[in-house]
Amino acid sequence: MDEKQFWIGLTLVRGIGAVRLQSLIDHFGDAKSAWQGAPDELRAAGLGTKVIERLLEVRKSVDLEKLWDKITAQGIQILTWDDELYPPRLKEIEQPPPVLYVRGEILPEDHFAVAIVGTRKITSYGRQVTEELSAFLAANGVTVVSGLARGVDAVAHSAAIKAGGRTVAVLGSGVDRIYPPENRAIAEQMMSRGALVSDYPVGTAPESTNFPPRNRIISGLSLAVVVIEAGETSGALITAEFAAEQGREVFAVPGSILAPQSKGTNKLIQNGALPLLSPQDLLQALNLTRVGAQKAARKILPADEVEAQLLNALGDEPLHVDEIRNQTGLPVEKVSAALVMMELKGMVRQVGGMNYVAVREVQSGYSV
Repeated sequence: MDEKQFWIGLTLVRGIGAVRLQSLIDHFGDAKSAWQGAPDELRAAGLGTKVIERLLEVRKSVDLEKLWDKITAQGIQILTWDDELYPPRLKEIEQPPPVLYVRGEILPEDHFAVAIVGTRKITSYGRQVTEELSAFLAANGVTVVSGLARGVDAVAHSAAIKAGGRTVAVLGSGVDRIYPPENRAIAEQMMSRGALVSDYPVGTAPESTNFPPRNRIISGLSLAVVVIEAGETSGALITAEFAAEQGREVFAVPGSILAPQSKGTNKLIQNGALPLLSPQDLLQALNLTRVGAQKAARKILPADEVEAQLLNALGDEPLHVDEIRNQTGLPVEKVSAALVMMELKGMVRQVGGMNYVAVREVQSGYSV
């Protein structure tokens, strides 16, 4: 049996989330051993009586092999924390989802992603802004992330596809339960130009309580969240709140003070969100003006031991190239050449005067 089957089984148990699953794996060593653990061992791993009872019940009632066959027959991919393709930006958030169900494909290039969210009651102004921004991002190699809802979400996905770009939808249901039904055509197109993603098991219905929690994944996958239009109680504001908590940039499109759909966005700006006045401002603020070159460099020039040494030497404080050379013991010409390529890849950034800092989403090591 595939180890991922046991990850799925454990996450089907109500009460086992990211924290408890990590404790189980730490205690047992792997998901299979945790799934098969005796009650005493489960208790020693930190599970309470009720959660143990639920786990034993799920073990009796669920045939993991049949469930796995059902999942794979639908072309659904399972990503766990242990997978190389699990989105690294999402893994950085507090309590990232242990299991992701994916229809389509998440690619390394989706690391460059921006979320576009907003009201279901989109105005003509909101539609125009969403279409232009989404198409602009797609044309510049930035993946558009949203929630496949009516209104802003659907327009953002559709515009990215029409522009020939990539787009990812995070669902508040199982990836086999497309909601709303009128967006099925968009969802089908997305599976060849991106992915449908959910942490809810297959078959999960689109209950209203599922949507607010999934918003943390929308923001978690993204460098920034842009709220196009939002009323005072819009779910898009929840996404913006998650983004702020996760250290993502939050942008809001200003609108008329008389328009209900702009009350939420204008309030976000009042509370510190960056006003989005042009798509170019977004790329500039996020240092995404050279995404195409960065992607090409990542594919053509993999990291090596020299890059690893330089990343270990660099941090958040600017370091002069001479000091980098002193710390690494590498010849200055090798340091200079490597730094040029690392800046192109988006691994480091020059902050003036031959001083460099590391870009924090890139971890020290041989993989980019």
